Amino acid sequence: MGIGFALASAASFGLSGALARPLLDDGWTAGSVVLLRIVIGALAVLPFGIAALRGRWHLLRRSAPTVLLYGGLAVAGAQYCYFSAVRTLEVGPALLIEYTAPAAVVLWMWLAHGQRPGRLTVVGAVVAALGLVLVLDLFSGADFDLRGAAWALAAMVGAATYFVISADDRHGLPPLALATGGLVVGGVMLGLLGLVGLMPMATSSSHVTYAGLTTAPWVPIVVLGLVTAAVAYTTGIEASRRLGSRLASFVALSEVVLAVVWAWLLLDQLPGLVQLAGGALIVAGVVGVKLGERGVSAVGIAVGTDPLPVASSEHEVVARDAAGLGDGDGGVRRRGARAAR
Repeated sequence: MGIGFALASAASFGLSGALARPLLDDGWTAGSVVLLRIVIGALAVLPFGIAALRGRWHLLRRSAPTVLLYGGLAVAGAQYCYFSAVRTLEVGPALLIEYTAPAAVVLWMWLAHGQRPGRLTVVGAVVAALGLVLVLDLFSGADFDLRGAAWALAAMVGAATYFVISADDRHGLPPLALATGGLVVGGVMLGLLGLVGLMPMATSSSHVTYAGLTTAPWVPIVVLGLVTAAVAYTTGIEASRRLGSRLASFVALSEVVLAVVWAWLLLDQLPGLVQLAGGALIVAGVVGVKLGERGVSAVGIAVGTDPLPVASSEHEVVARDAAGLGDGDGGVRRRGARAAR
């Protein structure tokens, strides 16, 4: 049952980038897509988050700083940066860059908390870094979109923030309440940024096309909110409760593969061989990092707990198409985008 919830969460998050790409190509801004997705998801999850508190509102008040940081960086920040990335990068490379977050978390836990990684963790981080180079196709001499890559790395920071905050249960806030609070805070923050003009907000009434089928834009928007936010978060939480953070996070890595499948089915975006090899290295590196966490030590003392929780993000966020950098137009292959038009 837990494996089923974890796969459902990964499939739901993996759908978001493929759904968003045609909207972004047809005039929607990343801010508009993310805002509506988070607001719809928050409204859907809100009753469950309130029920999870069971009247213990003091937990929410005590955890207000954590909820604000979670909503601002792990929800709003990660999602906005990711959707900005897929405007110029195909979904696969954007997602794979974002999924270097576990390695970033290991580095943070070492520098900030003295949890020195073992050799397997270091090897995994190096392998993931090499995979990132291949995803960006740096060895071929082809151009790649620096702006898109920068947005994807910013999304990685948001995802890493999600991991760190989710691993800390000292505040006592139920996971479902934390997820609900993060969605609400993220929606409010993005709405305020849009109102004051700091975040471009634009929509389009043009129909969008997926796998040869044309539909009104409100259809993918509703699916983004209900499936890739509400369903994805709730099933991810259920998976982590049944499997534990370590096993659930391993299963969550299937989001990368499922995102590529969604992009192939909906956008006809296929990865190049170099990007496929890079993606495989990133996934292998992340798995190595996770396995190496069994030997994490804090100032030389072995620690048996896993500081990295299940990736239900983003989580954020999070969704995408397969790689394909390197045929002009900033190094980004636009075949899927042209077909969507």
